[in-house]
Amino acid sequence: MAESIKIATRESFGKALCELAKEHDDIVVLDADLAAATKTEIFKKAYPDRFFDCGIAEGNMIGVAAGLAAAGKVPFAASFAMFATGRAYEQVRNSVGYPRLNVKIAGSHAGISVGEDGATHQCCEDIALMRTIPGMVILNPADHYEMIEAVKAAYEYNGPVYIRLGRLAIDSFNDPDNYSFEIGKGIMLEDGDDCTVIATGLVVYEALKAVRELKEKGINARLINVHTIKPIDKDIIIKAAKETGKIITVEEHNVIGGLGEAVAAVTAENCPVPVYRIGVEDTFGHSGPALGLLAEFGLDKDGIAGKISELMKK
Repeated sequence: MAESIKIATRESFGKALCELAKEHDDIVVLDADLAAATKTEIFKKAYPDRFFDCGIAEGNMIGVAAGLAAAGKVPFAASFAMFATGRAYEQVRNSVGYPRLNVKIAGSHAGISVGEDGATHQCCEDIALMRTIPGMVILNPADHYEMIEAVKAAYEYNGPVYIRLGRLAIDSFNDPDNYSFEIGKGIMLEDGDDCTVIATGLVVYEALKAVRELKEKGINARLINVHTIKPIDKDIIIKAAKETGKIITVEEHNVIGGLGEAVAAVTAENCPVPVYRIGVEDTFGHSGPALGLLAEFGLDKDGIAGKISELMKK
């Protein structure tokens, strides 16, 4: 078992880029004047000639990334999720998605765990926006080791990819010695037959702690980590629906347009079962300590466990 470390996935992203760049000289990195926050500064220090700061002009950055991809490079373009997917949506759609260029977009500081930066920067709509772009792959790694492998997989995939990064340092729970990452394949972390909990990103570890606590109280929940929102793993979802009869999704994102709706679409078309969504309930966040906000929005261990217990009584 590898060392359990506590690190933000944005930092894992920066480290992964540096490791990949040692072997692949076609990797270039772009940022929108936020390299210290997105941790692309790690790459900048190691490979200054392959780093481009496009300034506070995210739309232009995506256009430059598209041009570099058309010229044979593999660009990773990073900014806050609010800007990379929101402000630059048109350019992502028309300059990257439509021609299906090999651009990797990294959205850092996603979700309410951005904390003190407040509602304007707590992007809980990025997954919904990127899901609407045909052909866009969406990755939302849950810890350090998963992010390392996700960045590798994104590089190896030929086409547009959106990678969601977190600001908050989180505990790693995956064992890299026995871990395999594959785009579009979910991972069962805990087996169970009373219900299935499907989580993504930063809150997977909170869901894992909640599920283990509930097992001690007699609720035998299955837990699935869905690190790829699109294309989503239909097989693992359908199997869980058939075997447990009810599904609860957990995401640090608006319940509209995110993981919950993606899962509900799969079950509705293949094996209709009740699907309950735990997430940001169609509201904006606000400034506050990251851990406090997760608790307030019911996305910490206690909140998730409480909601699962409540739903199991229905």
